[in-house]
Amino acid sequence: MKEYKVNRIQQESLKAGYTLSNSFWEEAVLNTDFCYPWVGGLNSKTSFRALHDNENLYFRFDVIGSPILVYVNNNNKMEVGGSDRVEIFFRKNEKLKPYYGVEMDANGRVMDYKANFYRELDFNWKWPKNGLHVKSEINDKGYILTGTISFDSLKQLEVLNNNIIEAGLFRGHCLKLPDDNNDADLKWISWVIPDSEGPDFHIPSSFGKLILE
Repeated sequence: MKEYKVNRIQQESLKAGYTLSNSFWEEAVLNTDFCYPWVGGLNSKTSFRALHDNENLYFRFDVIGSPILVYVNNNNKMEVGGSDRVEIFFRKNEKLKPYYGVEMDANGRVMDYKANFYRELDFNWKWPKNGLHVKSEINDKGYILTGTISFDSLKQLEVLNNNIIEAGLFRGHCLKLPDDNNDADLKWISWVIPDSEGPDFHIPSSFGKLILE
């Protein structure tokens, strides 16, 4: 399995709220090892960083692209599925029974769900209260999405074990928004290349390891 080292920082690194000062992201390992597994010859222009302290996992996605497309109609969480977004999957075991999805669009909306293999998704489920905070900023290059996940919530879901989190890191690159007749046109980006002939992240081979230092 692919591995990503999550460097440790001191807890006093936090500023107001749940986000890190920009300077602290320089202490994180920059992961640019993303690709379009099912589309040859394209540069994903997506990167990921993560840090941790005694209480939280902090993560950051940098997405480069223009235009950044976000679907807004009733502004509910399901609209994330029709938008440019980044995603983290967490699994309890290799059988994906269960696993958890956190999909976050460029507006900072979150589509969270609990799932069981294969693709039994419960969108009524919510991440444990106060365990997840997300912020996104669109800029002239694309967007930067940062988030904080409490260790308490990861332990409650039993996805943090011996300082290892088995996770998938993905992006849905939106090329066209959905309309009355068609779904969104999305190209799929992944850290780990899944063992699948067609686009599919909801399988065991799409996961790697986040190792907390």
